[in-house]
Formats: sequence, structure tokens, C-alpha cells
Amino acid sequence: MGFNRPSKIQEMALPMMLAHPPQNLIAQSQSGTGKTAAFVLAMLSRVNALELFPQCLCLAPTYELALQTGRVVEQMGKFCVDVQVMYAIRGNQIPRGTDISKQIIIGTPGTVLDWCFKRKLIDLTKIRVFVLDEADVMIDTQGFSDQSIRIQRALPSECQMLLFSATFEDSVWQFAERIIPDPNVIKLRKEELTLNNIRQYYVLCEDRKDKYQALCNIYGGITIGQAIIFCQTRRNAKWLTVEMMQDGHEVSLLSGELTVDQRASIIQRFRDGKEKVLITTNVCARGIDVKQVTIVVNFDLPVNQTEEPNYETYLHRIGRTGRFGKKGLAFNMIEVDKLPLLMKIQDHFNSSIKQLDPEDMDEIEKIEY
Repeated sequence: MGFNRPSKIQEMALPMMLAHPPQNLIAQSQSGTGKTAAFVLAMLSRVNALELFPQCLCLAPTYELALQTGRVVEQMGKFCVDVQVMYAIRGNQIPRGTDISKQIIIGTPGTVLDWCFKRKLIDLTKIRVFVLDEADVMIDTQGFSDQSIRIQRALPSECQMLLFSATFEDSVWQFAERIIPDPNVIKLRKEELTLNNIRQYYVLCEDRKDKYQALCNIYGGITIGQAIIFCQTRRNAKWLTVEMMQDGHEVSLLSGELTVDQRASIIQRFRDGKEKVLITTNVCARGIDVKQVTIVVNFDLPVNQTEEPNYETYLHRIGRTGRFGKKGLAFNMIEVDKLPLLMKIQDHFNSSIKQLDPEDMDEIEKIEY
């Protein structure tokens, strides 16, 4: 799979996850660090292929993340003969009373709950490994934390429980401690959450037309693998998509009102390189792992309801580039009045965000990888 040696999180977590008897774990790990491969290995190591019922359960906050994790299971487990994955996600209609013979179930909390308690498709007392991924997103999503806790309570005491989260605000920590009994804990020091291998720039703009012009200049001056552009509103995302298409760029738009299948198909096309640019709202700040992404653009800075910077979203957005230690670039398009927000982000991550003059093509062309 291209792993030559374990990443930091794998090195620390795998001995605990593969231990006998099994140990529970709460781990802090950003995406792009190899944590999925680590917990997938734990699941595969505890599955018995001869037993045809669910034995491992992984909860993910979004449909996309569930599919992506499933892909890792299929890739890593291709020599584990007869070990199969099933997705407990909205839209996968399984009739009541079906006998599920697949050993690894990956899904979102609401559907998993429904399969366990309402449809009686999964016997939780037979689950040996329970993984909760991206706990920080789970607790931000209405109902997910309660549903996760209800699922966890029905698990047997000898089940191994693993929880991962990119960030650990107090609320995440409280949730983690409620759901994982007697855990080992791996936490990163604050400074390890930085974005060292991603160079960050900002461009001062008057309005969105100005931002678009700056974007075109940058786009014209740098060799780009693929780019993801984040907008704060659906309206801006649509506007930008139309502008770029009219200028002959191959772009696709990912936004909240699409069906599950439409979203999956757009991400797959982007992954296959059919479109070079993916424009999206926050839906997609996490869990889209496309190795060729070399540039992330914040067309709007992520802010929360009180117009303060949303640091976690910033981290997750620009973490879409520079995966697995590769170098990446991030550009923030901002109006002058948003400069204080950007400075707060810079201070928070203790990293430098340099100003770029979008008219200075020489300067832009110097930004090579």
C-alpha cells in the first residue's frame, strides 16, 4: 500500500491496538496521518472469516468517510479471504430480518442504530472491535453523540473500543471519556497540530470579482495537480462554478443539496482527475482524501456564527493538501476587513501566512513546490 514505515500515530497506536488482551484507545490524529490504516489493521486482525456475522463496527460522521474507510478495508484486506464489508448508510435499504453475513460494518450513527435496534440486523453483543472516527465532527452533528452512546452501551464488555479525533476541545474530551472505558490515550501537543508542510498565503481583495481575478492569476502562474476551493455559502460556490466554467475550466461543484449518489460520483470523478478543480462549501472540509490535491483555496475564510474564525474548519480545509507529509499550498482570498481574522488564525496555529500580490506574476511563478 505504499507504507514504508509506520507514521507517528501508527507507531504509537498499533502496539496498543493489536495487543492481547485487547486495549481501548482514545487517540488524537489528523486526517492524512495514516490513522485509518491503523484502525483497519486492528479490525482485520480480530475478524474471523469463518464466522458469517458482523464482528467489527466502525462509526463515521459522513457517508463519504464511511466509503473511504471501506475502501481502505478492501485494499488492506484483499488477502484476508472471505472477509467482507457492508455499509450501514442512508440509502442502503436492507429488508428487516435479513441475515447479514459480512463481518465488518461501517456506517453513520443514525442508520447503524436503526439496523441494530429497529430492524434487528446486527447483534451488538457479538461485536469485537468498535471504532468511532472523527469524534469531533460527531459531537457537532445533531443527535450523533447520543446515538453513538446508545450503540456503545449495547456492546459486550470485552469489545475493544477505539476513538479518533483530530481536535480535542473539552466537549470532545468529555464525550470520549463517556464512551471509551479505561482507555489508553495518545494526545498530540498543541504545536504538533500545525501545518508545517503547507505553505500559506493570503491575497487582499475588494470583492468576489476581485477574488476571482486573483484566483485566475494564481491558477495561470502555477503548475497545479488538483485544487479544492472552499466557499462559505452555496450561493458563492454556485457563482464561482459558473464563472470558472465560462472561462473554460474543468470544475465540479459539491454542495449539501446533492443526493448521496451524486456526491459520491462527483468525488470519484475528481479523484480520477476528470475535473481538476472541486468547488465546495464546508460539507467537504473533511474526509476527502485525494492525493493529487496540491492547492487549497479559501475563497471565504471559515467563520462561526459569532463571526470569529473557525480554527478547526481552517485546519481541516487546508489539511486537504500536503497529505502524508507532501508539500502543499493554501491561498486565502480575503477582504481588508477580514485581515484581523486571518491574523488570529496565524497566531492560533503559530504559523506564517504571507501576503501575495496577485498582479505580480513573477512572484507567483516563484511559488513552485
